Amino acid sequence: MANSPHGGVLKDLYIRDEPLKAALQAEAETLPHVVLTERQLCDLELILNGGFSPLQGFHTQAEYTSVVNTSRLPSGALWTIPIYLDIDRTHLDTLGAVPGSRLTLRDPRDDQPLAIITISDIYTVDRTQEALQVYGTDDEAHPAVHYLRHNTRDTLVGGDVQAVNAPQHYDYVAIRRSPNEVRALFKKLNWTRVVAFQTRNPMHRAHRELTVRAARMRHANVLIQPVVGLTKPGDIDHFTRVRVYQAIMPKYPNGMAQLSLLPLAMRMGGPREAVWHAIIRKNFGATHFIVGRDHAGPGSNSQGADFYGPYEAQDLVLKYRDELDIEVVPFQMLTYLPDTDEYQPINEVAEGVRTLNISGTELRRRLKTGAPIPEWFSYPEVVRILREANPPRDQQGFTVFLTGLHASGKESIARALQVALNQEGGRSVSLLLGETIRQELSSELGYTKRERDINVARIGFVAAELTRSGAACIAAPIAPYDEARLQVKKLVARAGGFYLVHVATPLEACIKNDRAGVYARAIAGDIKGFTGIDDIYEPPTNADLVADVTKTSISQIVHEIILLLERDGYIGDR
Repeated sequence: MANSPHGGVLKDLYIRDEPLKAALQAEAETLPHVVLTERQLCDLELILNGGFSPLQGFHTQAEYTSVVNTSRLPSGALWTIPIYLDIDRTHLDTLGAVPGSRLTLRDPRDDQPLAIITISDIYTVDRTQEALQVYGTDDEAHPAVHYLRHNTRDTLVGGDVQAVNAPQHYDYVAIRRSPNEVRALFKKLNWTRVVAFQTRNPMHRAHRELTVRAARMRHANVLIQPVVGLTKPGDIDHFTRVRVYQAIMPKYPNGMAQLSLLPLAMRMGGPREAVWHAIIRKNFGATHFIVGRDHAGPGSNSQGADFYGPYEAQDLVLKYRDELDIEVVPFQMLTYLPDTDEYQPINEVAEGVRTLNISGTELRRRLKTGAPIPEWFSYPEVVRILREANPPRDQQGFTVFLTGLHASGKESIARALQVALNQEGGRSVSLLLGETIRQELSSELGYTKRERDINVARIGFVAAELTRSGAACIAAPIAPYDEARLQVKKLVARAGGFYLVHVATPLEACIKNDRAGVYARAIAGDIKGFTGIDDIYEPPTNADLVADVTKTSISQIVHEIILLLERDGYIGDR
């Protein structure tokens, strides 16, 4: 039979509140509301379906303080990660929220009411203390600490919730299961011993071997339960990962394993998070839980050292194993032995035996360059899916962002570069000239700093979408402010390549090149706030290329941009 829930009772609030659903739905439409963040949405879904049992709401101040300082709820039950509803104080004041108030919690995707919270208390916390106690560090290189510092609102709201609606999902609906649904599946399949496997990465042969070994060791079946909520920034998207998991499931013996998705917002909290994961899997009915090397680890700190020891998470889960009442299956990293064509735990490999490994960094390099990925490492079906989602550079999009004063020559460079890239072929080429964008997208904007920043942000959005679709985008606005250019770079770089070209033609030459006489009008005072005359231009300090059309020909500048693109593999046949 399935394992008992944490605390003894599965707190499925959908079932509890079903008799009140019509009344709660009507009430939700009359109450002040809060639109949830993505993390809050994930947390709420697992509160409502019982995945976070014994929680029935967001932590009150007493619960928060107890969890942060002792890894326990005030009841004494083990709980290692604080679960809170953070809201801006000004917004709370606008809502008139006080202890005893009821607020509707709405889905950020479709504005549907999901739950009603009855506020028990409103409080603030010491974020440094939370970072040090929960994550063991105040280093912002840790994703949870960075989130805490930059994304968490200033005030926390605690209180129990009542279920109104479940979040609506449109992807992989058949394998998104609540704890009760997973438990029913175990019962239907007559599974009595179940090893749960947590992952936020694609699975390869080593992962399949690890889970099968765990099943053999514990005479159990396997629940593959990957996270499809929030994971580490930069991770492979969950759509790609789930396609990989679906491709690998037939590699298990028939009847051995099931795949079920978990809408968890990970904190990458290492040891404390591993205990939290074990509690969650217990709520889903698993009797065993695999804790591998550096479980839920975020990688390196700002000094280049790992935040947590490789087996620190295992040690903490083992410390609480009797209280958790879920058997921990600790594993060391598996390594491939080519001479015997098998995987073995690294601590069981005899000295002198030849081993092979491919690191995550090396895998990303091979995907990026199109280098071969051997079958001993992964299955062809998995590699195909990963290559589709991570095409080599010559199939990826990029943006060349030219910035400089009016009449600096950047638009001439942009047009010439468009011709060169069209001649190269292989992808569509789009040209976003400053005046074109002003006319087509930003005609209502003026020339204050705020309005200039909005205009540049719109260019960045369009450039990022073109880049994501595999196109070449050439943008040529003035873009006088460094922070706005930096935000464009961050946005585009998530989609593909980004190259900043500073067209540093001197002001005197720009004035001379200005056939329309705009500079003359600005100097005469007829135009106010004109860049280079009575408004500043902040020269980039991090440009990939600096060009001056008074010293270098347009064709040579274009050639130098082409060389940058060839160097990084975006064009040319390697």
